[in-house]
Order: sequence, then structure tokens, then C-alpha cells
Amino acid sequence: MNLHEREVEDLYRRDYGRILATLIRLVGDFDAAEDGLQDAFATALVRWRADGMPQNPSSWIISTARHKAIDRLRRRTWLERRRDEIERHLRALQTADEGPVAEDRLRLAFTCCHPTLALETRVALTLRTLCGLTTEEIARAFLLPVPTLAQRLVRAKAKIRDAGIPYRVPPDDVLPERLDAVMAVVYLVFNEGYSASFGDRIVREDLCGEAIRLGRMLVELMPARREPRGLLALMLLHDARRATRVDEAGRLLTLEQQDRTRWDRGRIAEGAALVEDVLRGGPPSAYAVQAAIAALHCLAPAAADTDWRQIAGLYEVLLRIEPSPVVELNRAAAVAMADGVERGLELIDRLDGRPELARYHLLPAARADLLRRAGRRAEAAQAYRCALELVTNQAERRYLEARLAEVATDVCG
Repeated sequence: MNLHEREVEDLYRRDYGRILATLIRLVGDFDAAEDGLQDAFATALVRWRADGMPQNPSSWIISTARHKAIDRLRRRTWLERRRDEIERHLRALQTADEGPVAEDRLRLAFTCCHPTLALETRVALTLRTLCGLTTEEIARAFLLPVPTLAQRLVRAKAKIRDAGIPYRVPPDDVLPERLDAVMAVVYLVFNEGYSASFGDRIVREDLCGEAIRLGRMLVELMPARREPRGLLALMLLHDARRATRVDEAGRLLTLEQQDRTRWDRGRIAEGAALVEDVLRGGPPSAYAVQAAIAALHCLAPAAADTDWRQIAGLYEVLLRIEPSPVVELNRAAAVAMADGVERGLELIDRLDGRPELARYHLLPAARADLLRRAGRRAEAAQAYRCALELVTNQAERRYLEARLAEVATDVCG
């Protein structure tokens, strides 16, 4: 890939969602905006090679995509039925600001997260339209065939169009009922960025950044609500460690192995302050409790100083607020650090057979780690092999393979 192509790809990854959100507002149609944007980037690859990158590449892309989208709308068979609407858009576009507008992303987030859409559809649509992931990337993350995921996206956009779901931030009286859905999707986007389901990289910085930007906008939109502040705190505290999660060779590093001097102290300070704020205001949300756990990790000067007993207690609180087998697994790992490996293994063994964890590679991986710590190397090796059968991210696979090689060598020796 040459420098020119890399610049276009960087712009695509960085600004796709913000540009698309603005285009949907300007054009009023998901498909036309998305197709026009794809055409504009294809044109940029050719034009910018000859003419050089414009001074404001995002505005150039928006302007080009806007005209291409309108051309597509004009060619559609139902143009006559929507002539007045198209003409209204054309008039508005004569004076439209051609830079990405922050509120457009929030409008698009609430549109993608409309409660009439299934949760998995909301996430897929958000990843596609707001974050710019390809249909193939999303299909891999959902363990779905590409045609199945593509049809799901087509149906979602058709439902938004046919049901007349408005492209806007909802009015105040319905904001609370929509907030939970939007926060859930924002956090799922962050998680996909922080621990990618597939590919060679464990971290997708673009997705982490987009999720944090959306989190900040939710806080600004609803300053009196504590839940968005808890979510933002959680993402900031995790993101503070992002640069240390892998070494220069791309190998995954555990909390114990990470260089804490490289953690982002600005993010930690902001996240910790938000945690203190939201925990003072009343019963905590699940996001606030998770943020408090993340803060304890981030504020410990060294791994050995981590207050595992308090973390285990916070997982108990989280289980009462939002019970799930994944939370139980995390609590078991914390209990193992606080009260001993054998106690943690007892709790993990209770999770065997839970259908929600049948394909969750972190269950056998956690068991393997505790067995390794307990010196039960042969059992650890078998658990690592089980985890390797389920893992889909290549960075995590390399980590598990290294651990397996370590315990297998000890067994053979």
C-alpha cells in the first residue's frame, strides 16, 4: 500500500462514521448516503493520486458523496413519489455546512438503536454505519455468514425507512427509555475495539475512540443522569491501559506484565473522578460498579498492590445489579487472587455446562491460568487446548499457545 492509499484508508477508518452521519442528515436516506460515500472514497483514490489530498479532505468527501447520493436518488424508480422531498433536500444542500457535525453522530446512534430493532441488529447497524466496519468484519464478529448479516442490515435500514423512524435525538420524554439501548451499543462498540473478536490485532483504536466520543456526547446530552458518566468512566479507565496491552511484537500482555508508567494518567484521573462522582449520587449502575473495579486496577502502583478483596466484593454487587455468568467468571478470578487459587477453581467449576459460556474461550482460559498458578500443569495444558479450540483473535491465540507451550514443557520435563 502506497502513502496515498494509506492516507485515504486512514481517513476512512477515522472519519467514516462522522461523515456518514452528516450525509444521512443531508440526504435523508441510509442506502443512498452509504452508497454515495463508498463512491466518494473510490473517487478519492483516483483523484487525490493525481491532484493531491485537498486541504479539507472530510469536506471534499462529503461534497462528492452528497452529489453521488443525490444522483442515485434521482435514478430510483420511486423518484416521482418523493420528488418534493428530494427537491427540499436539494434546496437545503445549497447552504449546508460541509463538515461533519458532532450531533449527527448522536442522531445516527439513536436511530440505529431504536427499540423496535433487535439488540444484535442495533449493534450491527451501529458498527456498519457509525464505525465504518465492513459487512465481512461484522459477520465475523457475530459468527454469522456474510449473506445473513448483509440481509439483517438491509432489513434494519428498510424498517427505519418504512416505519418512518426519525433521524434525530429523541425528545426528553422518551430519552430515558432509549438511553439504555444506546449505552449498551456504545459499550459493545468499545469492547469490540478494546478486545477485537477477530483479526491479528487485539485493539482497534478507531472503535475505542468512536465509543468514547459517543460517551462524551451522551454525558453532554443528559448531564443530570449518572449512567452515561459511569459508562464514560469505565471506557476511559480501560482505554488508559490500551497502549500497554501488547508488546512491540504484538504479543498480548496481562495486567501483571504491563508497564504502568505508560498508562495514560490523564484518562485515569478523569475516569476516577467520574467514578467518585457517580458513586456519591445514589445506588450505582452496572457501568459505575465496573468502572470502580477498573479504577482499583488503574490506581494500584503495582500488580501486587491490587486490592483483590475489594474487587471481589464489587463483583458481588455487580452480580446483584446485573447477574450473568461472565460476571460470575470475573468474580471467580478475583476471589482466586484474594482467597486462593483452589477457591477460585471451585467457583469456576460451577460454571461448567452453562450454555451462555459454551463457546466462551475465556472460561477454559481462566481455568487454565488458575491451574497453572496451582502447579497442576497437565490439567492446565488441557484447559489451554480447550481455550485454543474456541479463540478467534490471533493475538489471544498466540498468548494461549505460549502459555500452553510453557506448561507442556514443564510436564514433559
